Amino acid sequence: MRAAVLTQFGAPLTVQEIPDPGEGGGEVVVEVLAASVPPYADEVFSGRRNYPLEPPVVPGPGGVGRVVHIGPDATRLRVGDLVWCDCTVRSRDDALTPDITLQGWSSRGDGGARLARHLPDGSFAELMRVPTENVYPLPREAEDDPARWSSLGVYVIPYGGLLAGRLQAGETLLVSGATGNLGSAAVAVALAMGAGRVIAPGRNRAALGLLADRFGPRVRPVELTGEEAADRAAMSAAAEDPIDMVLDLLPPSAPSTVSRTAAMTVREYGRVVLMGGVGMLGGADFALPYPWIMRNSVTVQGQWMYPRPANTAMIRLIASGALDLAPERIRTFPLDAVNDAVAYACEHGGPFDRTVLTPTAG
Repeated sequence: MRAAVLTQFGAPLTVQEIPDPGEGGGEVVVEVLAASVPPYADEVFSGRRNYPLEPPVVPGPGGVGRVVHIGPDATRLRVGDLVWCDCTVRSRDDALTPDITLQGWSSRGDGGARLARHLPDGSFAELMRVPTENVYPLPREAEDDPARWSSLGVYVIPYGGLLAGRLQAGETLLVSGATGNLGSAAVAVALAMGAGRVIAPGRNRAALGLLADRFGPRVRPVELTGEEAADRAAMSAAAEDPIDMVLDLLPPSAPSTVSRTAAMTVREYGRVVLMGGVGMLGGADFALPYPWIMRNSVTVQGQWMYPRPANTAMIRLIASGALDLAPERIRTFPLDAVNDAVAYACEHGGPFDRTVLTPTAG
């Protein structure tokens, strides 16, 4: 099969012939139709994000594909099924604290690295080997536009944070980083889940306007100035009612002060969920005042990715129309143009911009 290979950090991906993957027990082989290219992919491949990939490796965090081979333990899947392939792979020998790798992308700790060596290759290839439990059948309407449905991988990440924060219908949510690729997805998912109001702070006036135009008065944009007290007051004023939950999805380049300013708008007994990359590249730590957390009974929680059932729930949200993918701006690239896709994704990482690799097209 043909695949895009990261031979070393800092080098362009090279498209080459490599052996086809073979499924074992508990695994499925999928023909990859559409794989999302994250806006920060160039930071990963250059080594700037210091992800624990071990070249040579086929990168790519999940995607939409068609089942080619199934293992003996698959009783519902059939060859030819159109499926979503979740990149979040968990070890099978500890139900309480399983090790995790993001197949073809990243991992956590020594156990995650061992898991990554067993399933190193991701979706930037014609074929991909995936654990059976990471494969989810898609509805018939996905057949018409697999590239659009690959956006599922963007939406399911903030959905994991909203589940962790126990967002309830009618509540007011603040999304820190709302003008980014994941942050804007969080706004859309929260509204689909029934959030009464979403506060969307950011510095990009055009992106804030896009959110307001798409979602109407339930979204309250706030243009940030960088002055903590003034920004906190502006966000609280936009909410009108108390802010029940803050979801932070800011990238590693964001200063910790922006995260702290947003977090401290939450009400007494409110929840703060951290899913972004603040501090990953150095810089000041995210420091919340101990007395403020304690006296206001605030819950602060970290969340990496999402629980497995979130995939099925997200598919249902999209299939029902509660989460509308029609406004997505999709740009597709064939496998041979993978480096062009990475460059394009870097330049088009705003709200609802999706760059998609189509390894088996044409």
